[in-house]
Amino acid sequence: MSRPPTSRAPASRPLSGTKSKPGATREQVERRERFERARRDSLRPDADGPVVMYGWHTVTAALQNPARVVRKLLATENAARRLTDENIPARFAPEIVRPSAIAERLLPDAVHQGLYLEADALDSPAIEDLPAQGIVLVLDQITDPHNVGAIFRSAAAFAVTAIVMTQRHSPDATGALAKAASGALEKVPLVSVQNLARGLAALKDSGFLVVGLDSTGEADLAALPLRVPLALVLGAEGKGLRQLTRETCDHVARIDLPGELKSLNVSNAAALSLYVASRKLAG
Repeated sequence: MSRPPTSRAPASRPLSGTKSKPGATREQVERRERFERARRDSLRPDADGPVVMYGWHTVTAALQNPARVVRKLLATENAARRLTDENIPARFAPEIVRPSAIAERLLPDAVHQGLYLEADALDSPAIEDLPAQGIVLVLDQITDPHNVGAIFRSAAAFAVTAIVMTQRHSPDATGALAKAASGALEKVPLVSVQNLARGLAALKDSGFLVVGLDSTGEADLAALPLRVPLALVLGAEGKGLRQLTRETCDHVARIDLPGELKSLNVSNAAALSLYVASRKLAG
């Protein structure tokens, strides 16, 4: 919805997690960076592979979801003991490993809290089968997994019916996204569509009011005559809503902010728009 500037690290800046020895030559630093970059690439999840989850809230929510088919569970001794103490069903005994055995399966700086899980992806309902009720969030090519994960977390807090994303130009529901969602992937259905404009048309055919969110919107979201079922559409940071997406929406709204900065991080914008819409609908 909003369009804050996107900062990019200089190409010469070491990757996060890269540690160069004091006095290292430029060639040694560059060689180390290439090594870390190759390691990161090798650890990226395979699109056709299992869903990777790590972290306490993410893994325990998956373990407690009967629809989630678990394939592998690794735990440190402390994490396994905590699973038992809190009566969280593990379905089968976890493989007890050292923390480093989990860390080497993940990207640098991933906080796993002693738990690692591999599972099948959850089934994605067809957009035509979504119940015509409540609020649906639609993400227009938001690619940052941390932002999408945070949006899932807010969606679960506001009892969102589903989140709709495109099959391309969207992050997989695994790894960093699952960690940022903090268990919300088990609570909010994910609908994957090939063409977003057609997906929005299907929602409108089902009776949804479709409202795009953008800092240049025609009216304040709180001033629009909202009704359920409602679909709120958020665009990527920097680019915002694509033109065809804007044209397909019934309205394009903004959130009026009192401060000098008029844009928000897209995950914050999602949470605020859900709050505004929920209050408006409740009134």
